[in-house]
Amino acid sequence: MRRVVKQWHCFPRRLLVPLLSLALLLLALLKLHIFNTNPKTVKVSVDPIFRERVHSYVREVLAKGCRPSFARQKMEAELLSSTPVTEPFLDKKTLLNEQIFKYPPPFGFLHMQNKLQEVLSLLPASSEERFGGRDCRRCVVIGNGGILKGLGLGPLLNQFDVIIRLNSGPVQDYSADVGNRTSIRMSYPEGCPKVWEDVDPDLKFVAVIYKSVDFHWLQAMITKTTVSLWDWLFFWQQVPVNIPIELSQFRLLNPEVIMETALDLLHYPTPRQRLWGWDQNVPTLGVSALNLATYICDEVSLAGFGYNLTQKEAPLHYFDDLPMTAMLKEAMHDVQTEKVLLKHLTASGTITDLTGGIHCNFCSR
Repeated sequence: MRRVVKQWHCFPRRLLVPLLSLALLLLALLKLHIFNTNPKTVKVSVDPIFRERVHSYVREVLAKGCRPSFARQKMEAELLSSTPVTEPFLDKKTLLNEQIFKYPPPFGFLHMQNKLQEVLSLLPASSEERFGGRDCRRCVVIGNGGILKGLGLGPLLNQFDVIIRLNSGPVQDYSADVGNRTSIRMSYPEGCPKVWEDVDPDLKFVAVIYKSVDFHWLQAMITKTTVSLWDWLFFWQQVPVNIPIELSQFRLLNPEVIMETALDLLHYPTPRQRLWGWDQNVPTLGVSALNLATYICDEVSLAGFGYNLTQKEAPLHYFDDLPMTAMLKEAMHDVQTEKVLLKHLTASGTITDLTGGIHCNFCSR
């Protein structure tokens, strides 16, 4: 062992930087090869009768009187053994409890007290924040599902008080179908838009921590500094180098929102450390966003949710040409269990499915 160490120290230092640069370049090329495929184009033909039924249903939802605290009260009826999350976002004034440090990300911040405190010291106080500017707020969580393609729902979706978008779901070239307002953009580093399109002055970016290095990235985004070369090695996909928003627009999601989603809504097993792989007990960002919405809005609707795997050539997303079959390769999330939950919540009236991908209230009209 000593001989190996000695030989390493004798390695010419002038070659280390070029070799490291070459390694980073090869890693970047590998990522481009894996994540930038060119599947065949998916053609979409929307039944005009179905489109009109969707529009009529959304107009009905918007026309009804808003029910204060409705979604959260209904959700808590589902969570018989759960203690509601006190604050959905964390900031420098948050009183941190031991539960936050019980599990690793995304369920908590185990062994990450220092990283958490560094980020919290930068964030503005956001307690008792009211989104939407009304006493009773209607919220829509817009998924990235291909079911939105061609529906022309944009103007109606813009009428909701709070609009939550997920990851890099774009708006600029798709506003006719998905609208162009954004109240909350919720994402983790790899899912974050590489080209920022949200221009709402009241926009909030909600950061979700999935791993330790995500703290470093978030801190760099807040302070407008550069992500280190070492940190770049731990991202599985390219991440943004800048988020062009003000400090006051950053928020950090309380991991208890995800833990509640996983353990109490989806009834997944408690998180456990493994040497390799995942337990499929990590909720999708969409279902976690739904749970978050019940904390900040009075009524909650979904749009662009639902994976119909029987329609293999249907578009997976509204913004690209990936077919539905790409979802069959999903290894981290248990989408079938999530679909059962969403069907239950929509059938019970806890939430409303505007596009009918989960539970279609308007299909029989």
